[in-house]
Amino acid sequence: MARIELEGVEKRWGAVVGVRDIDLDIADQELVVFLGPSGCGKTTTMRMIAGLEEPTEGEIRMDGELMNGVDARDRDVAMVFQGYALYPNMTIFENIRFPLRMRGVPKAEQTRLVHQAAGMVELGEHLDRKPGVLSGGQRQRAALARAIVRNPSCFLMDEPLSNLDAKLRQAMRVQIKHLQRELKTTTVYVTHDQIEAMTLADRIVIMERGAIQQIGTPDEIYANPSNAFVAGFIGSPPMNLIEGRVSDGMFTAPGIAVAANGIEGDRDLTLGVRPEDCHIGPSDTHLDGAVFAIEPTGDLTYLTIKAGEDLVEVKADRGYRADLDAPEHVAFNLDRLYFFDPESGIRVR
Repeated sequence: MARIELEGVEKRWGAVVGVRDIDLDIADQELVVFLGPSGCGKTTTMRMIAGLEEPTEGEIRMDGELMNGVDARDRDVAMVFQGYALYPNMTIFENIRFPLRMRGVPKAEQTRLVHQAAGMVELGEHLDRKPGVLSGGQRQRAALARAIVRNPSCFLMDEPLSNLDAKLRQAMRVQIKHLQRELKTTTVYVTHDQIEAMTLADRIVIMERGAIQQIGTPDEIYANPSNAFVAGFIGSPPMNLIEGRVSDGMFTAPGIAVAANGIEGDRDLTLGVRPEDCHIGPSDTHLDGAVFAIEPTGDLTYLTIKAGEDLVEVKADRGYRADLDAPEHVAFNLDRLYFFDPESGIRVR
């Protein structure tokens, strides 16, 4: 297993900065998810850990050993990609066995290890088939088995579930998390899907424009976002962010008035409130607006209220129904309000 340390890591291509000043300590056996939008630097960071990219500045260490300049093949890591990267002319058995052949593992041991890895991902009945006749989920499990069979010190997974449909993604998330706990292997996982990050990670590293925005457990990041970017990126639907002004301890915006507890002075601020902390109510309401859209999902109803020019998402009861443009009133959970500086995005506490 491995502890991974990044200290002052940067990656530049001329004037283009892909990753800037990354400091991160990944503990042995930890599952860390790099999360952020496309182009934020998460995959580049993982490729530097893998040895596929060399950092322009900074140091990368595994178990205290400096990895700068060490070839990817000489780092004890196994990668799983968005594409399955299986050889179409080989059976699943041969695909899983391939890294063992490259390492000169004895044949009898190869067979034992392949069956062991295939059993972990429930592919034992498909070893004689070729990738072309398998489903997407089965091919991704084969790619996982090929990584597992090496027993590496670290797994690096780059958007491995992006090609699967929603149901398969959920099933594969469960499988990956179970395998990681069973194997106790340090894992770095890259995704732009915040549901994957929240359900899989021991800790999440949120990135934007090449820089780390926040590091924490899923609960920490959800409950205490450090800035407006993190607040708006985590959550489904994401946090409502409403621009307004605080004066005399009250935050106001068109159709909205709510106490800004602990915020002193007069200043422009952005109010953040999550949809589950907004409640339909006849009195003591903080928002007056009109129904803009209703989206029943079975277990609950997503309601969009228009207040001034802002669209505010509310999680309502499953049976909630109303006419479009009907007046509606919303109360906020005053213990779950967030305020952010509108220019820097930094949270005001």
